[in-house]
Amino acid sequence: MRWVLATCAVALLVAGCGDDGRELRAPSPDQTTTSASTTSTAAPSTTEVVAGTGGGTGDQGSGATAPPTTATTLRLTSPAFGNGQPIPPEYTCVGDDVSPPLAWTGVPGGTAELALVVRDPDADGFIHWVIAGLPPDGTGLARREPPSQAVQGLNDFGRQGWSGPCPPSGTHNYEFRLYALAAPSGLAAGADGAEAAGQLESATLLASAALSGTAAAP
Repeated sequence: MRWVLATCAVALLVAGCGDDGRELRAPSPDQTTTSASTTSTAAPSTTEVVAGTGGGTGDQGSGATAPPTTATTLRLTSPAFGNGQPIPPEYTCVGDDVSPPLAWTGVPGGTAELALVVRDPDADGFIHWVIAGLPPDGTGLARREPPSQAVQGLNDFGRQGWSGPCPPSGTHNYEFRLYALAAPSGLAAGADGAEAAGQLESATLLASAALSGTAAAP
């Protein structure tokens, strides 16, 4: 028995007989590879959406700078009065009663023609002017003189062309509304004011702009 035990002990030392798992082993090849970090070092992608004529703003990634937009905004002004300011008497029934000068910028591409409707919202939308056929490459209207190709409907005074503010009492607001039409209006000269204004206001538009002025009763 002693001889057998001695023989087994020698065998354990030489051949590793009866390994109990505590012996250090050489690492296998797949244990020498370090796993790569799952954190990406690439710069984050960004999405840039250029605003169109509708003025919408798209998603932009962190730190992204949107490029300049080519979209324009139609604007209507007058050298005779500021927005919300009194309309000078010469453009009303107490003066020369001629149409005021107007200017505009930002007419969108593809505009077939421009048209203008002037109403008194304080008098149930009373119509003071309906004019269409304005060239899209123009920049405004001169005092008193609309362009020769313009077409004017009747106003609610029963006259063709402009009839200025003449409120019966108090102070009224007057809205000048410019329309950029997607197709020719086909407005007939001397057309009924309400029908002509409704035709323009319900047309397919590319843009519109408004200017407001005030006038007091004589």
